[in-house]
This record gives sequence, structure tokens and C-alpha cells, in this order.
Amino acid sequence: MGKPVAVVTDSTATIPQHLVQEYNITVVPLHVIWDGQTYLDGIDITPDAFYQRLRTSKSIPTTSQPSAAAFAEIYRRLHEQGYDILAVLISSKLSGTIASAEQARQMVPEARVEIVDSLHVAMSLGFQALAAARAAKEGATLEEAKAVAERARAGAGVLLLPETLEYLHRGGRIGGAARLFGTMLKISPILEVRDGRVEPVEKVRTRKKAIKRLVNLAVERMAGREPVRVAVLHADVEDEARQIMDMLKTHIQPVEEYITPVSPVVGVHVGPGTVGITYVAGA
Repeated sequence: MGKPVAVVTDSTATIPQHLVQEYNITVVPLHVIWDGQTYLDGIDITPDAFYQRLRTSKSIPTTSQPSAAAFAEIYRRLHEQGYDILAVLISSKLSGTIASAEQARQMVPEARVEIVDSLHVAMSLGFQALAAARAAKEGATLEEAKAVAERARAGAGVLLLPETLEYLHRGGRIGGAARLFGTMLKISPILEVRDGRVEPVEKVRTRKKAIKRLVNLAVERMAGREPVRVAVLHADVEDEARQIMDMLKTHIQPVEEYITPVSPVVGVHVGPGTVGITYVAGA
């Protein structure tokens, strides 16, 4: 019999709190740095408070990954409690979080730690961590739980519809010309996380048409891949997220569904008014 497995993820996953507790998932917060203050994502600053402030703020917040020391402390504690550890984390192409997690592994050589690069963010990361945590709860070994997370990763997707390209532009995620083009023509850009990075999918003329297209794209991507787990995410536009979930459910029958906020750390880069669809299909 191998040791029991504890799953660690990060705050960008926005896994609903009742599931974090039910499956004993440890969530490591990323950081929001604003006007000289550092806030722990989702702990010191909630999505509601964050978006309220972001809409009126003259200053621009930045983000940073957890330190290696923060991961090392968690590894040490879980090891002392008798666990092997599986960390399922935000795409290494979007954040340095995995680099910190790997550095921490050298600092706690006595702990058995495996790390999975989800290549995703938000609940398409969250669903991977949940899949592993559910397997762990049923007695999976470290290797088995890791394989479950990797299977979920193969069926994961994120589609995003920001209200504006301004925040992606500020963070250096998109060129100035593209921002100007989007502003002038009131074009709504649909983006996706592809191979771990945020990439453009297409531009749609109005927000209403863009939402419809967002739903259709998600349905196409999930087609014929059962079971489907889906979460609609939103940056302070919950009503719109609920509408999107209703639209999705006229096409798909998810075995699991959530409406989740965009975490403040991700919100720094996508801005208020963003909606998106995250899913894991066929795993």
C-alpha cells in the first residue's frame, strides 16, 4: 500500500470552497501587488472587492507567483502528516508558479512530490486537480493520481471573451495595434488557452454575437466527448455567466457544472467584464 495522496493546486483554479474542503485540496495563493501592498489572491482580496476597485483605480496592479518557501512549507507539513504530494498548477507559460513548486521540491527532499503542468488556468485547471483529488480519495497512488490529472488535461479547454483588450495590452499580452483595432471597431475578441498560452480565436462584431459564438465554439470542442464538466467564469458579470450556462445546457448535459469568479490574479490580466467557458470533456 502506498501512502495517501494530498493534492495541491493554486488560487487561479477557483475551485468552489465546498469541494476544496471535501477533497482536502491545499490551495496556494498567488499574489496581487497594488499600490505597494501585496495581497494573497482570494484571501486578502476577494473577487468582488478586487473588481470594484479595478474599475475605478488609476494605478495598475501586477501579479507574482507564490515563493518556493511557501510551497516548501506546504510540502513539509503534508509530508509530516504522512502524505505523498501531487501539485497540479497553472500553465508554466502563464506564470512562474511551477518554477517555485519545483524549486521547493529540492528544499524538501524527504517528501515525495509530483508536479503536473495543467497547461491551463481557472476551472480547466480546477477540474484536473479535482479529478486527481477524487482518485486520491478512493485510494489512488501518487502515480495513479498523476495519470488521472494528465488524462483530464487532454480533454481540457478554456475560451475567453474579455470586455476590452486594454488589460491584456497593459500586461504585455497583446500588441498595441490589435488593441486600437478592437477599440475602434467595437470588436469582441474570443481568445483561448492553447498549448498553455492565451491565443486569439476570432473577432466578432458585437458582444451579443460574441457570446453566442463563444457558446457554439465550446459546444463544438466538447462534441462527442462524454462526460462533460463545465464551469462558466466571470469577472464581476455573474448574470451574463448564468445566461451563458443556460445557453450551454441547451446543447450539452454536463455531469458537473459551476459558475465561478475569475480570480483577482487572472483578473489583473483580463479585466472586469470578462466571461469564459472552461471544461474538461471525455475524462
